[in-house]
Amino acid sequence: MTVTLQPGVWGVVPTPFAGSALDVDTDSLAQLVEHYAEIGAVGLTVLGVFGEAASLSTAEKALVLETAAEVSPLPIVAGVTALATRPAIDEAVAAVRALDDRLAAVMVQVNSADHGVLADHLEALHRATGAAIVVQDYPAASGVAMPAKTLAAVVRRCPFVAAVKAEAPPTALSIARLTAELDVPVFGGLGGQGLLDELAAGAAGAMTGFSCPEALVATVGAWANDGAAAAFEAFAPFLPLVNCEQQPRLALALRKALFRERGLISDAAVRPPAAPLPDELLPILRQQLAAALAALEALSAPSFPVSVRSAVPVPSAVTSQTPAGVR
Repeated sequence: MTVTLQPGVWGVVPTPFAGSALDVDTDSLAQLVEHYAEIGAVGLTVLGVFGEAASLSTAEKALVLETAAEVSPLPIVAGVTALATRPAIDEAVAAVRALDDRLAAVMVQVNSADHGVLADHLEALHRATGAAIVVQDYPAASGVAMPAKTLAAVVRRCPFVAAVKAEAPPTALSIARLTAELDVPVFGGLGGQGLLDELAAGAAGAMTGFSCPEALVATVGAWANDGAAAAFEAFAPFLPLVNCEQQPRLALALRKALFRERGLISDAAVRPPAAPLPDELLPILRQQLAAALAALEALSAPSFPVSVRSAVPVPSAVTSQTPAGVR
């Protein structure tokens, strides 16, 4: 039986780019993964949708994984973008080679609505690599929808599954149905939009990207240690920013720009075909981020439980310059 993923926040890491050639910016990547370790994330998720893995070459994917492993002590879940079994195996094998014992699991998307096809796919990947698997149910990316009850049956057939990342809306309903039938942890995603309801439904934490991941860590910790009311109080001030980041077609560029504004990456550039951030939205982003950073400072105040305060480092100031990667 595979060891399951630790409950908590698994930070989904973007891939920073730099220069006119949009090369992988390993310095910014190192700074960002260090930040996740400092704020209390229990692990990293690298080469996911937010990591723009589909736009990376094989060599670039290896570089991203190796950089994250070299800099951060956290366990790493490596994303697999391919839906077909043979190319998915190639990606998973490459992740195993790059990370060795630092690999916690490979994250594999639901690739078919057919129970048998998905189970065979997961089993083939595990046989080829020996790696544990996180099953990602993300219809918006895969184009595949599978009922939670069917997905639970697949997971029960595959004892090497270390967790499920449930991103099929309504996520709280999906998580409630999965956790009722499974012993493995189920994590929410989608930028934290449904985090409070997902925790109420039994989620083990969050596996997602957000420009203020400290808020995710504080909220999940508050839920575990102090209950729902503390978690609601911790997360409520960040919901406007969560909503802002999840705007269709611009979510990736918005979040990268916010990381740039925080000084966590040097350039907010995205690779085509992802849409760049329109300049008109920068003032709105800065206003939203200023409010969120003030909320982070409030979370560290004595009025909050120690479990919340300890997860919130003092935030850096918002920059006043236009991010280099926003055009």
